[in-house]
Amino acid sequence: MNGVLLIGYGGPTHPSHIRPFLEGIARGRPVSPERLARVEAQYQAVGGVSPFNRLTFGQAAALRACLAARGLPLPVYVGMRAWHPFLAETLAQMRQDGIQRAVGIVLAPQRSEESWNRYLRAAEAARQDGLPEIGYVAPWHNRAGFLDAQAERVWEALGQRETPWPADWALVFSAHSIPTQLAEQSCYCEEIAASAADVAARLGARHWRVAYQSRSGDPRTPWLEPDVNPVIAEVAATGARGVVVVPIGFVCDNVEVLYDLGIQARATAAEYGLQFVLASTVGEHPAFISMLADLVAARLGAL
Repeated sequence: MNGVLLIGYGGPTHPSHIRPFLEGIARGRPVSPERLARVEAQYQAVGGVSPFNRLTFGQAAALRACLAARGLPLPVYVGMRAWHPFLAETLAQMRQDGIQRAVGIVLAPQRSEESWNRYLRAAEAARQDGLPEIGYVAPWHNRAGFLDAQAERVWEALGQRETPWPADWALVFSAHSIPTQLAEQSCYCEEIAASAADVAARLGARHWRVAYQSRSGDPRTPWLEPDVNPVIAEVAATGARGVVVVPIGFVCDNVEVLYDLGIQARATAAEYGLQFVLASTVGEHPAFISMLADLVAARLGAL
């Protein structure tokens, strides 16, 4: 029996989950109590929960319906790396349900050690007796469904559709920063740039920039730059009226999108007198879900 497994990071779904979630992430790492308290405050600032799990289960339901409409009535499961339902819990349930083979989808558009490889290893470690077998879909950072969905989310945020890109609005694509050493060992930066270029082309925007956000860890360790906040300051110096920030490295909202962009980057824009628009992530956009269904159907043929 076949199934589909969506793999994500996970996040706290109740205020009481925040501290256990953060402590789980920090286990075995030199993270100070002060740092944990700061991140906990960020979760509190966006409502005390992360919408990541809810939104990911919404994507799973949309994908299940899309597959069924194509004559592929497959169960779609969700497994998380850092919070319930943990991958081990989900894979145990799949095995109990008789799933022998699964199509795996890591919910990260661009691939790196942090955003891709660790998820693959976590899923492999969580399987019992080699079941279910997991075959992963092809990379999709440059697939039309993802790019079309993200471009439409930008127009939705601006309140206009299919018109020439407003020349007095800057366009900044943002993705999660990672240590430069890890970036050099992967295609992460190249895939982010490719995704951004393709979305910008769909928008008709000739001038755009890639920025990074949400860096953490030892401040002495080099991470990918430039950070989105200095980029916004540079945009202001060009005389732009406003800036649209596009979370190109995310497929649904989490604290990095809601706080680091929705609060911090917005405040930076206000400081420099810029109007600020944060485009939504692709979420359950029909073009994105249809693309996932295409990838699942293609992968099923190889299982």
